[in-house]
Amino acid sequence: MSKQISVIALTFGFIFLIIIFGCDNKASETTQNSKSNFNNNIERKVDSVLGLMHLNEKIGQLVQYSGKWNATGPSSSKNDQHKLNKLKKGEVGSMLNVVSVASVRETQRIVMEHSRLKIPLIFGYDVIHGYKTMFPIPLGETASWDLDIIKASAAIAAKESAASGVNWTFAPMIDVSRDARWGRVMEGAGEDPYLNTVVGVARIKGFQGDDLSQTNTIAACAKHFAGYGFAEAGRDYNTVNIGEYELHNTILPPFKAAAKAGVATFMNAFNDIDGIPATGHKVLQRDILKREWDWNGFVVSDWGSIGEMIAHGYAEDKRHATEIAMNAGSDMDMESYAYEAHLESLLKENKVTIHQIDDAVKRVLRLKFQLGLFDDPFKYCNEQREMDHVYTEEHLAISREVAKKSIVLLKNENKLLPISKDVKSIAVIGSLAHDKDSPLGNWRAKATYNSAVSLLEGVKNAIGENTKIHYAKGVDLTIPTLEAGANQFLYPLKFNTTDDSGIAEAVEVAKKSEVVLLAIGENAYQTGEGRSQTNIGFLGLQNDLLEAIYKVNKNIVVVLMNGRPMALSRVSEITPAILECWHLGSESGNAIADVLFGDYNPSGKLPVSFPHHVGQEPLYYNQKNTGRPYSNKHVTFSSYRDAPKSALYPFGFGLSYTVFKYDNLNFDKTEIDRNGRIKVSVEVSNKGDRDGEEVVQLYIRDLVGSLVRPIKELKGFEKIMLKSGETKTVSFTIDAKILQFYTASKKWEVEPGDFEIFVGGNSKTTLKSRITVIE
Repeated sequence: MSKQISVIALTFGFIFLIIIFGCDNKASETTQNSKSNFNNNIERKVDSVLGLMHLNEKIGQLVQYSGKWNATGPSSSKNDQHKLNKLKKGEVGSMLNVVSVASVRETQRIVMEHSRLKIPLIFGYDVIHGYKTMFPIPLGETASWDLDIIKASAAIAAKESAASGVNWTFAPMIDVSRDARWGRVMEGAGEDPYLNTVVGVARIKGFQGDDLSQTNTIAACAKHFAGYGFAEAGRDYNTVNIGEYELHNTILPPFKAAAKAGVATFMNAFNDIDGIPATGHKVLQRDILKREWDWNGFVVSDWGSIGEMIAHGYAEDKRHATEIAMNAGSDMDMESYAYEAHLESLLKENKVTIHQIDDAVKRVLRLKFQLGLFDDPFKYCNEQREMDHVYTEEHLAISREVAKKSIVLLKNENKLLPISKDVKSIAVIGSLAHDKDSPLGNWRAKATYNSAVSLLEGVKNAIGENTKIHYAKGVDLTIPTLEAGANQFLYPLKFNTTDDSGIAEAVEVAKKSEVVLLAIGENAYQTGEGRSQTNIGFLGLQNDLLEAIYKVNKNIVVVLMNGRPMALSRVSEITPAILECWHLGSESGNAIADVLFGDYNPSGKLPVSFPHHVGQEPLYYNQKNTGRPYSNKHVTFSSYRDAPKSALYPFGFGLSYTVFKYDNLNFDKTEIDRNGRIKVSVEVSNKGDRDGEEVVQLYIRDLVGSLVRPIKELKGFEKIMLKSGETKTVSFTIDAKILQFYTASKKWEVEPGDFEIFVGGNSKTTLKSRITVIE
């Protein structure tokens, strides 16, 4: 019976479209029309639908509900019944957290069967680093510095999501993040504006593909607009205090690039910026995003952020918050129930305008047409695709490839790594070594609990029967407070600070092994939203475990599993080898084993600076010099008396099992005008006995400007493969796009003067030369 109803609803929907669009065949001839003509066709359709809508239906398109409710059975709460009634009236534009083909079809059916105009829903979900096949957390994946595989992982996430009924993800997060205490640092691309820009665009292209109407693509969302990564003290949701120039030069560039790349949606942020909540920030949303950047997608609030302007002390009540948000350009209300309650009365009182409401509705309708939902509201509801395209062997193989490229070798004294597969005995120690859940990371969408390949499993898969593998847990990191698989995100963690009973066994295991693999770090729920920490070291009894192992076996390879930069001073001091493995996703253990045993030569580079001590945070490479830069001869300089000023492991750093040498930095000219170009080349040689990949990085320094400029700024990179003994010449072009910044004149421009150009394997490179820009 339900199938018959769906067919009837679909038939009615097609008749509805024919009436509106007059059987315009041009709309389907997208391959024969230019992009502008295709957009014009969509705009005409959007206007036609808008002209048929009543005010309540318009407002409804700006409402998004969470779908954690029973769409098919009797309502269990007043709120559920409210949502159901609104769906039937066509007064909901989008649902989030409705996943699976069956759930999406049923929810869409309610709208298509009951509502007057039968405008289909968009279904959103937090697909952050995979849907069911998990890839490395975004911070870890960024460490690959490989834009092709980053794009590929997003494309697979999109394919699995779309096959499961979802057509909109709340990703990528492109907040520049400089503070390791902030829990959501794991969700982005680190501390650098340029790296966030190119990685963000790669993810957008992976999610959205070349055509949003295809059933293997989904709409992306650039978030959080803006400044969220600068939360004071690294505390989530906290206030942000930045100046206009910092906003334009550091925070906005990734968002501007996302808009230019055609990202479908933006999400505003929880924080206030200099006293104005981002959700109610007119300059950001209306003036910059929609007017200056001429972007035509829609802005969705973060969860409840419209209503949260009351707690900020910026709105008197939810009605006032609605007025502020609509006037500021926030188009869709996620779970604040503000727009549905107050937009109509505010319109009658002329506190918002019908033009603002119509503009917001048009932006939402535009995406629905781009997704092809008006042609077929159930196009994402195919059970066979859901069976065939989710969590496949092919996707797992690519997950392993991405994971191994995301691993960063931080230290390798005496060439302890790679470990020979002929080794007689290996100790694998640490609760994280046998953990099949933490490698999935936080924000794991629909990943199955405990489904990752653990480090211990990966080692066993890689090693033959002649090698004895001894495992010992050592210490539990946390005290279990919930059943396995429960939503840990909603509850605080309790760390084990008393039970050290397993350390003795770990010591005995270490004594009888040639090499120790010590897995320490953070579990999956120590980072993510609401997971800020003042301590970025090793919590629980992990330090005790490390010290005990070190006393009996110095051949320790520390396998770090974490979602943020960690304070590694003691670890770096006493252990010969450190492998940064992040939370690598479904194939974590196999990927780590690939690197440990030399089947893959590590090529990752840090997208964030690792401090000596948490007291250095926020820490980032592209600092300003100050009037009293570092000096080891004087006390009164800008540094610390109890710790170094610089990072323990700097941005862009990462070792290899081979050695790369940089020589012959050359320029085809050293003087240009503001619109000129200079070609820079450098020779990179592999001096070791293994083939390997190197990330060649280009940095600049503007020596004198109308504003104080950073000591270094990443402006380009190229990842190359070099065979043992091979030399390649790598070239970059320096032009106005690279040299410009948002100046004291409040515009983007190149200022004349001298620039230093650096090329090397990390942000500490000293290979440099100088160019001059003349008037």
